[in-house]
Amino acid sequence: MQFENTLDFARNQDQTDPLAPFRDEFIIPKNEKGEPWTYLCGNSLGLQPVAAAEFLQTELNDWAALGVEGHFHGKNPWFHYHKFLTDHSAELVGGLPHEVVVMNQLTVNLHLLFASFYRPSSSRYKIIMEAGAFPSDMYAVQSQVEWHGFNYDNAVIEMQPRAGEHTLRTADILDTIHQNRDSVALVFFSGVQYYTGQYFDIRAITEAAHEAQAFAGFDLAHAAGNVALKLHEWNVDFASWCSYKYLNSGPGNVSGVFVHEKHGLNAQTPRLAGWWGHKEDVRFQMKRGYIPEPGAAGWQLSNAPVFGMAVHRASLDIFHRAGIDRLTAKSALLTAYLRFVLSQAKISNPHLLFEIITPENQEGCQLSLLAGNNGKALFDHLTACNVIADWREPNVIRMAPVPLYNSFTDAWKTGEAFASFNPS
Repeated sequence: MQFENTLDFARNQDQTDPLAPFRDEFIIPKNEKGEPWTYLCGNSLGLQPVAAAEFLQTELNDWAALGVEGHFHGKNPWFHYHKFLTDHSAELVGGLPHEVVVMNQLTVNLHLLFASFYRPSSSRYKIIMEAGAFPSDMYAVQSQVEWHGFNYDNAVIEMQPRAGEHTLRTADILDTIHQNRDSVALVFFSGVQYYTGQYFDIRAITEAAHEAQAFAGFDLAHAAGNVALKLHEWNVDFASWCSYKYLNSGPGNVSGVFVHEKHGLNAQTPRLAGWWGHKEDVRFQMKRGYIPEPGAAGWQLSNAPVFGMAVHRASLDIFHRAGIDRLTAKSALLTAYLRFVLSQAKISNPHLLFEIITPENQEGCQLSLLAGNNGKALFDHLTACNVIADWREPNVIRMAPVPLYNSFTDAWKTGEAFASFNPS
């Protein structure tokens, strides 16, 4: 498509966008003048679905009317509430329904998955991951290797981009896995790198890990609901993701888990056990001896946090109706248009010193801009122009044009805000 940096072009794109009506299903915050924000922070915290209050109120009503009986006699019985989220979650990540479960929060789930898939020996103990991963991932990995008696600097291989580059080359990742094929136990990467916005080649990384006789796991916090995923087809061993970024389910809300059926349907796969992961049809017999529920559900520990899941269910319903294929198609076009208007602004304004470090054709919704010396001033200017982006130390501005509720007009307005920047 031939882009134009005009308001008329952006509005015409919005008028012909089949997903445009979904914008009305979200509550878009407004500034003090009552003007809606140009909200580009869905990669940090997604917006609230209009339906979230109704979904939550249903469960509050059942709690008020039924008390404990809500577990079995509510409109949506709480005993198996997690199942109401399974099919739509599986759609988003390309898993089979029994390979997916919603439970806990992201880092809790990663520790549970490491307990199953990071079981090092004296000779095979290394973890390969990207340098500069989200801090929670780095802390979790550090605690895991130290828990097993290893030194982080020896056990963890953090991959850095080549000199002068900002992102990792897939070929370098695969070479590193191959070079450490005799000692690597786990390859653990983000799906989409939170800082640079790079979408890693999950399939190729998984294949290389398996060739090295290692497991492949992924943190999909910035990938689920953002990019096309086919975890079952790609033979990924495990993954986890949060629900409050692109999945619009509220701050700190529940997390999703994928465990490939080759592990999940094997009752001998080691895991940390809890009551809610025990086989459902005998759970209330309260007997000794853990029998895991088949599939990813066998990694559950405690019963479902229903109120948070109710909000998540409201958002998943929107994704189901919109369709991940249509969303990723719009995302590619919308992100490309934002990249275009930013490049036009940079041409017209000599004060703009940023560099887009998110690799083209290897991104989701997010563009990361490496700012110059006046980067923080630029970020503050955007906020003053009602453009809500995200600042990450030391000098990156992240923006995510989310296809469910962002428009081409939003992208054009962002370009105009950049074009009007004057640090003096």
